Amino acid sequence: MACFPSSGHNRLARILRVIMFGMPLVSGCSELGPNSHIPPFARVPYEPFSRAAVVAIALREWRLFGSPVNDGDREDAIKPEREPGLWQRVGEYWWLGLSRDAPEAGWTGKHDGHGKVFPPEDDGEYAWSAAFVSYVMRIAGAGDTFPYAADHALYINAAKRMTLGTAHGWLVTAERPEAYAPIPGDLICHGRGRAASLRYDDLPTAELFPAHCDIVVDSSQPGQIEVIGGNIRDAVTMQHVPVTADGRLARPDGVVLDQERTWMAVLRVHETVTGS
Repeated sequence: MACFPSSGHNRLARILRVIMFGMPLVSGCSELGPNSHIPPFARVPYEPFSRAAVVAIALREWRLFGSPVNDGDREDAIKPEREPGLWQRVGEYWWLGLSRDAPEAGWTGKHDGHGKVFPPEDDGEYAWSAAFVSYVMRIAGAGDTFPYAADHALYINAAKRMTLGTAHGWLVTAERPEAYAPIPGDLICHGRGRAASLRYDDLPTAELFPAHCDIVVDSSQPGQIEVIGGNIRDAVTMQHVPVTADGRLARPDGVVLDQERTWMAVLRVHETVTGS
């Protein structure tokens, strides 16, 4: 059951109970559940989930980081994720993107869960790109219909299971890169490191794997789409990804056009749960 802010009358009654009987000010429902820390506008939510909200929130966060664009340019020595005002924002991605009892919920762009600053060279252990996607989906109002996670692999696998019909209740389904043209609000994903060779048919996997997903924010330009992702160059960054004339990441033979990343799947984001 959703918990709504108390009316003025109810708030006064609770204060009187504290004065007279020493009862707690906070109602029981706000203390229960792993998502009680989520603001009501996102938890209830106040507005139906939409792709437009996903795109608007992703663009807002990109602007907050200074609107960086990475199309294979030279690395910058500055780590925005550790700068004042931005390391706290990364902390909000962790705190709001995940459940309150997640082990990573207390991390920031430069602190571990105990508030200790970790060395810049260790930031790979605190990669926040999946937390960023989770945050965007959460604030957009996905509620309990998105599998929020610290690892992209969890919701990539969940989306593939939705496509196979072995999972239910999620807003995402997995599509082949050569079969579906992503539109704004969708996610595009690829494996990283030891998982770089993973392909659509390898999903779902039995275990988690290193991966990255970006949010599509524009598909109006011929031959490319604009995507935004977290923890790219230690910031929320835009990239341009090549696509076919009909907007797909791969040709009909499955060959991906992008020379930098081998996209394994498009996570199609639905505005309502499939079958609902």
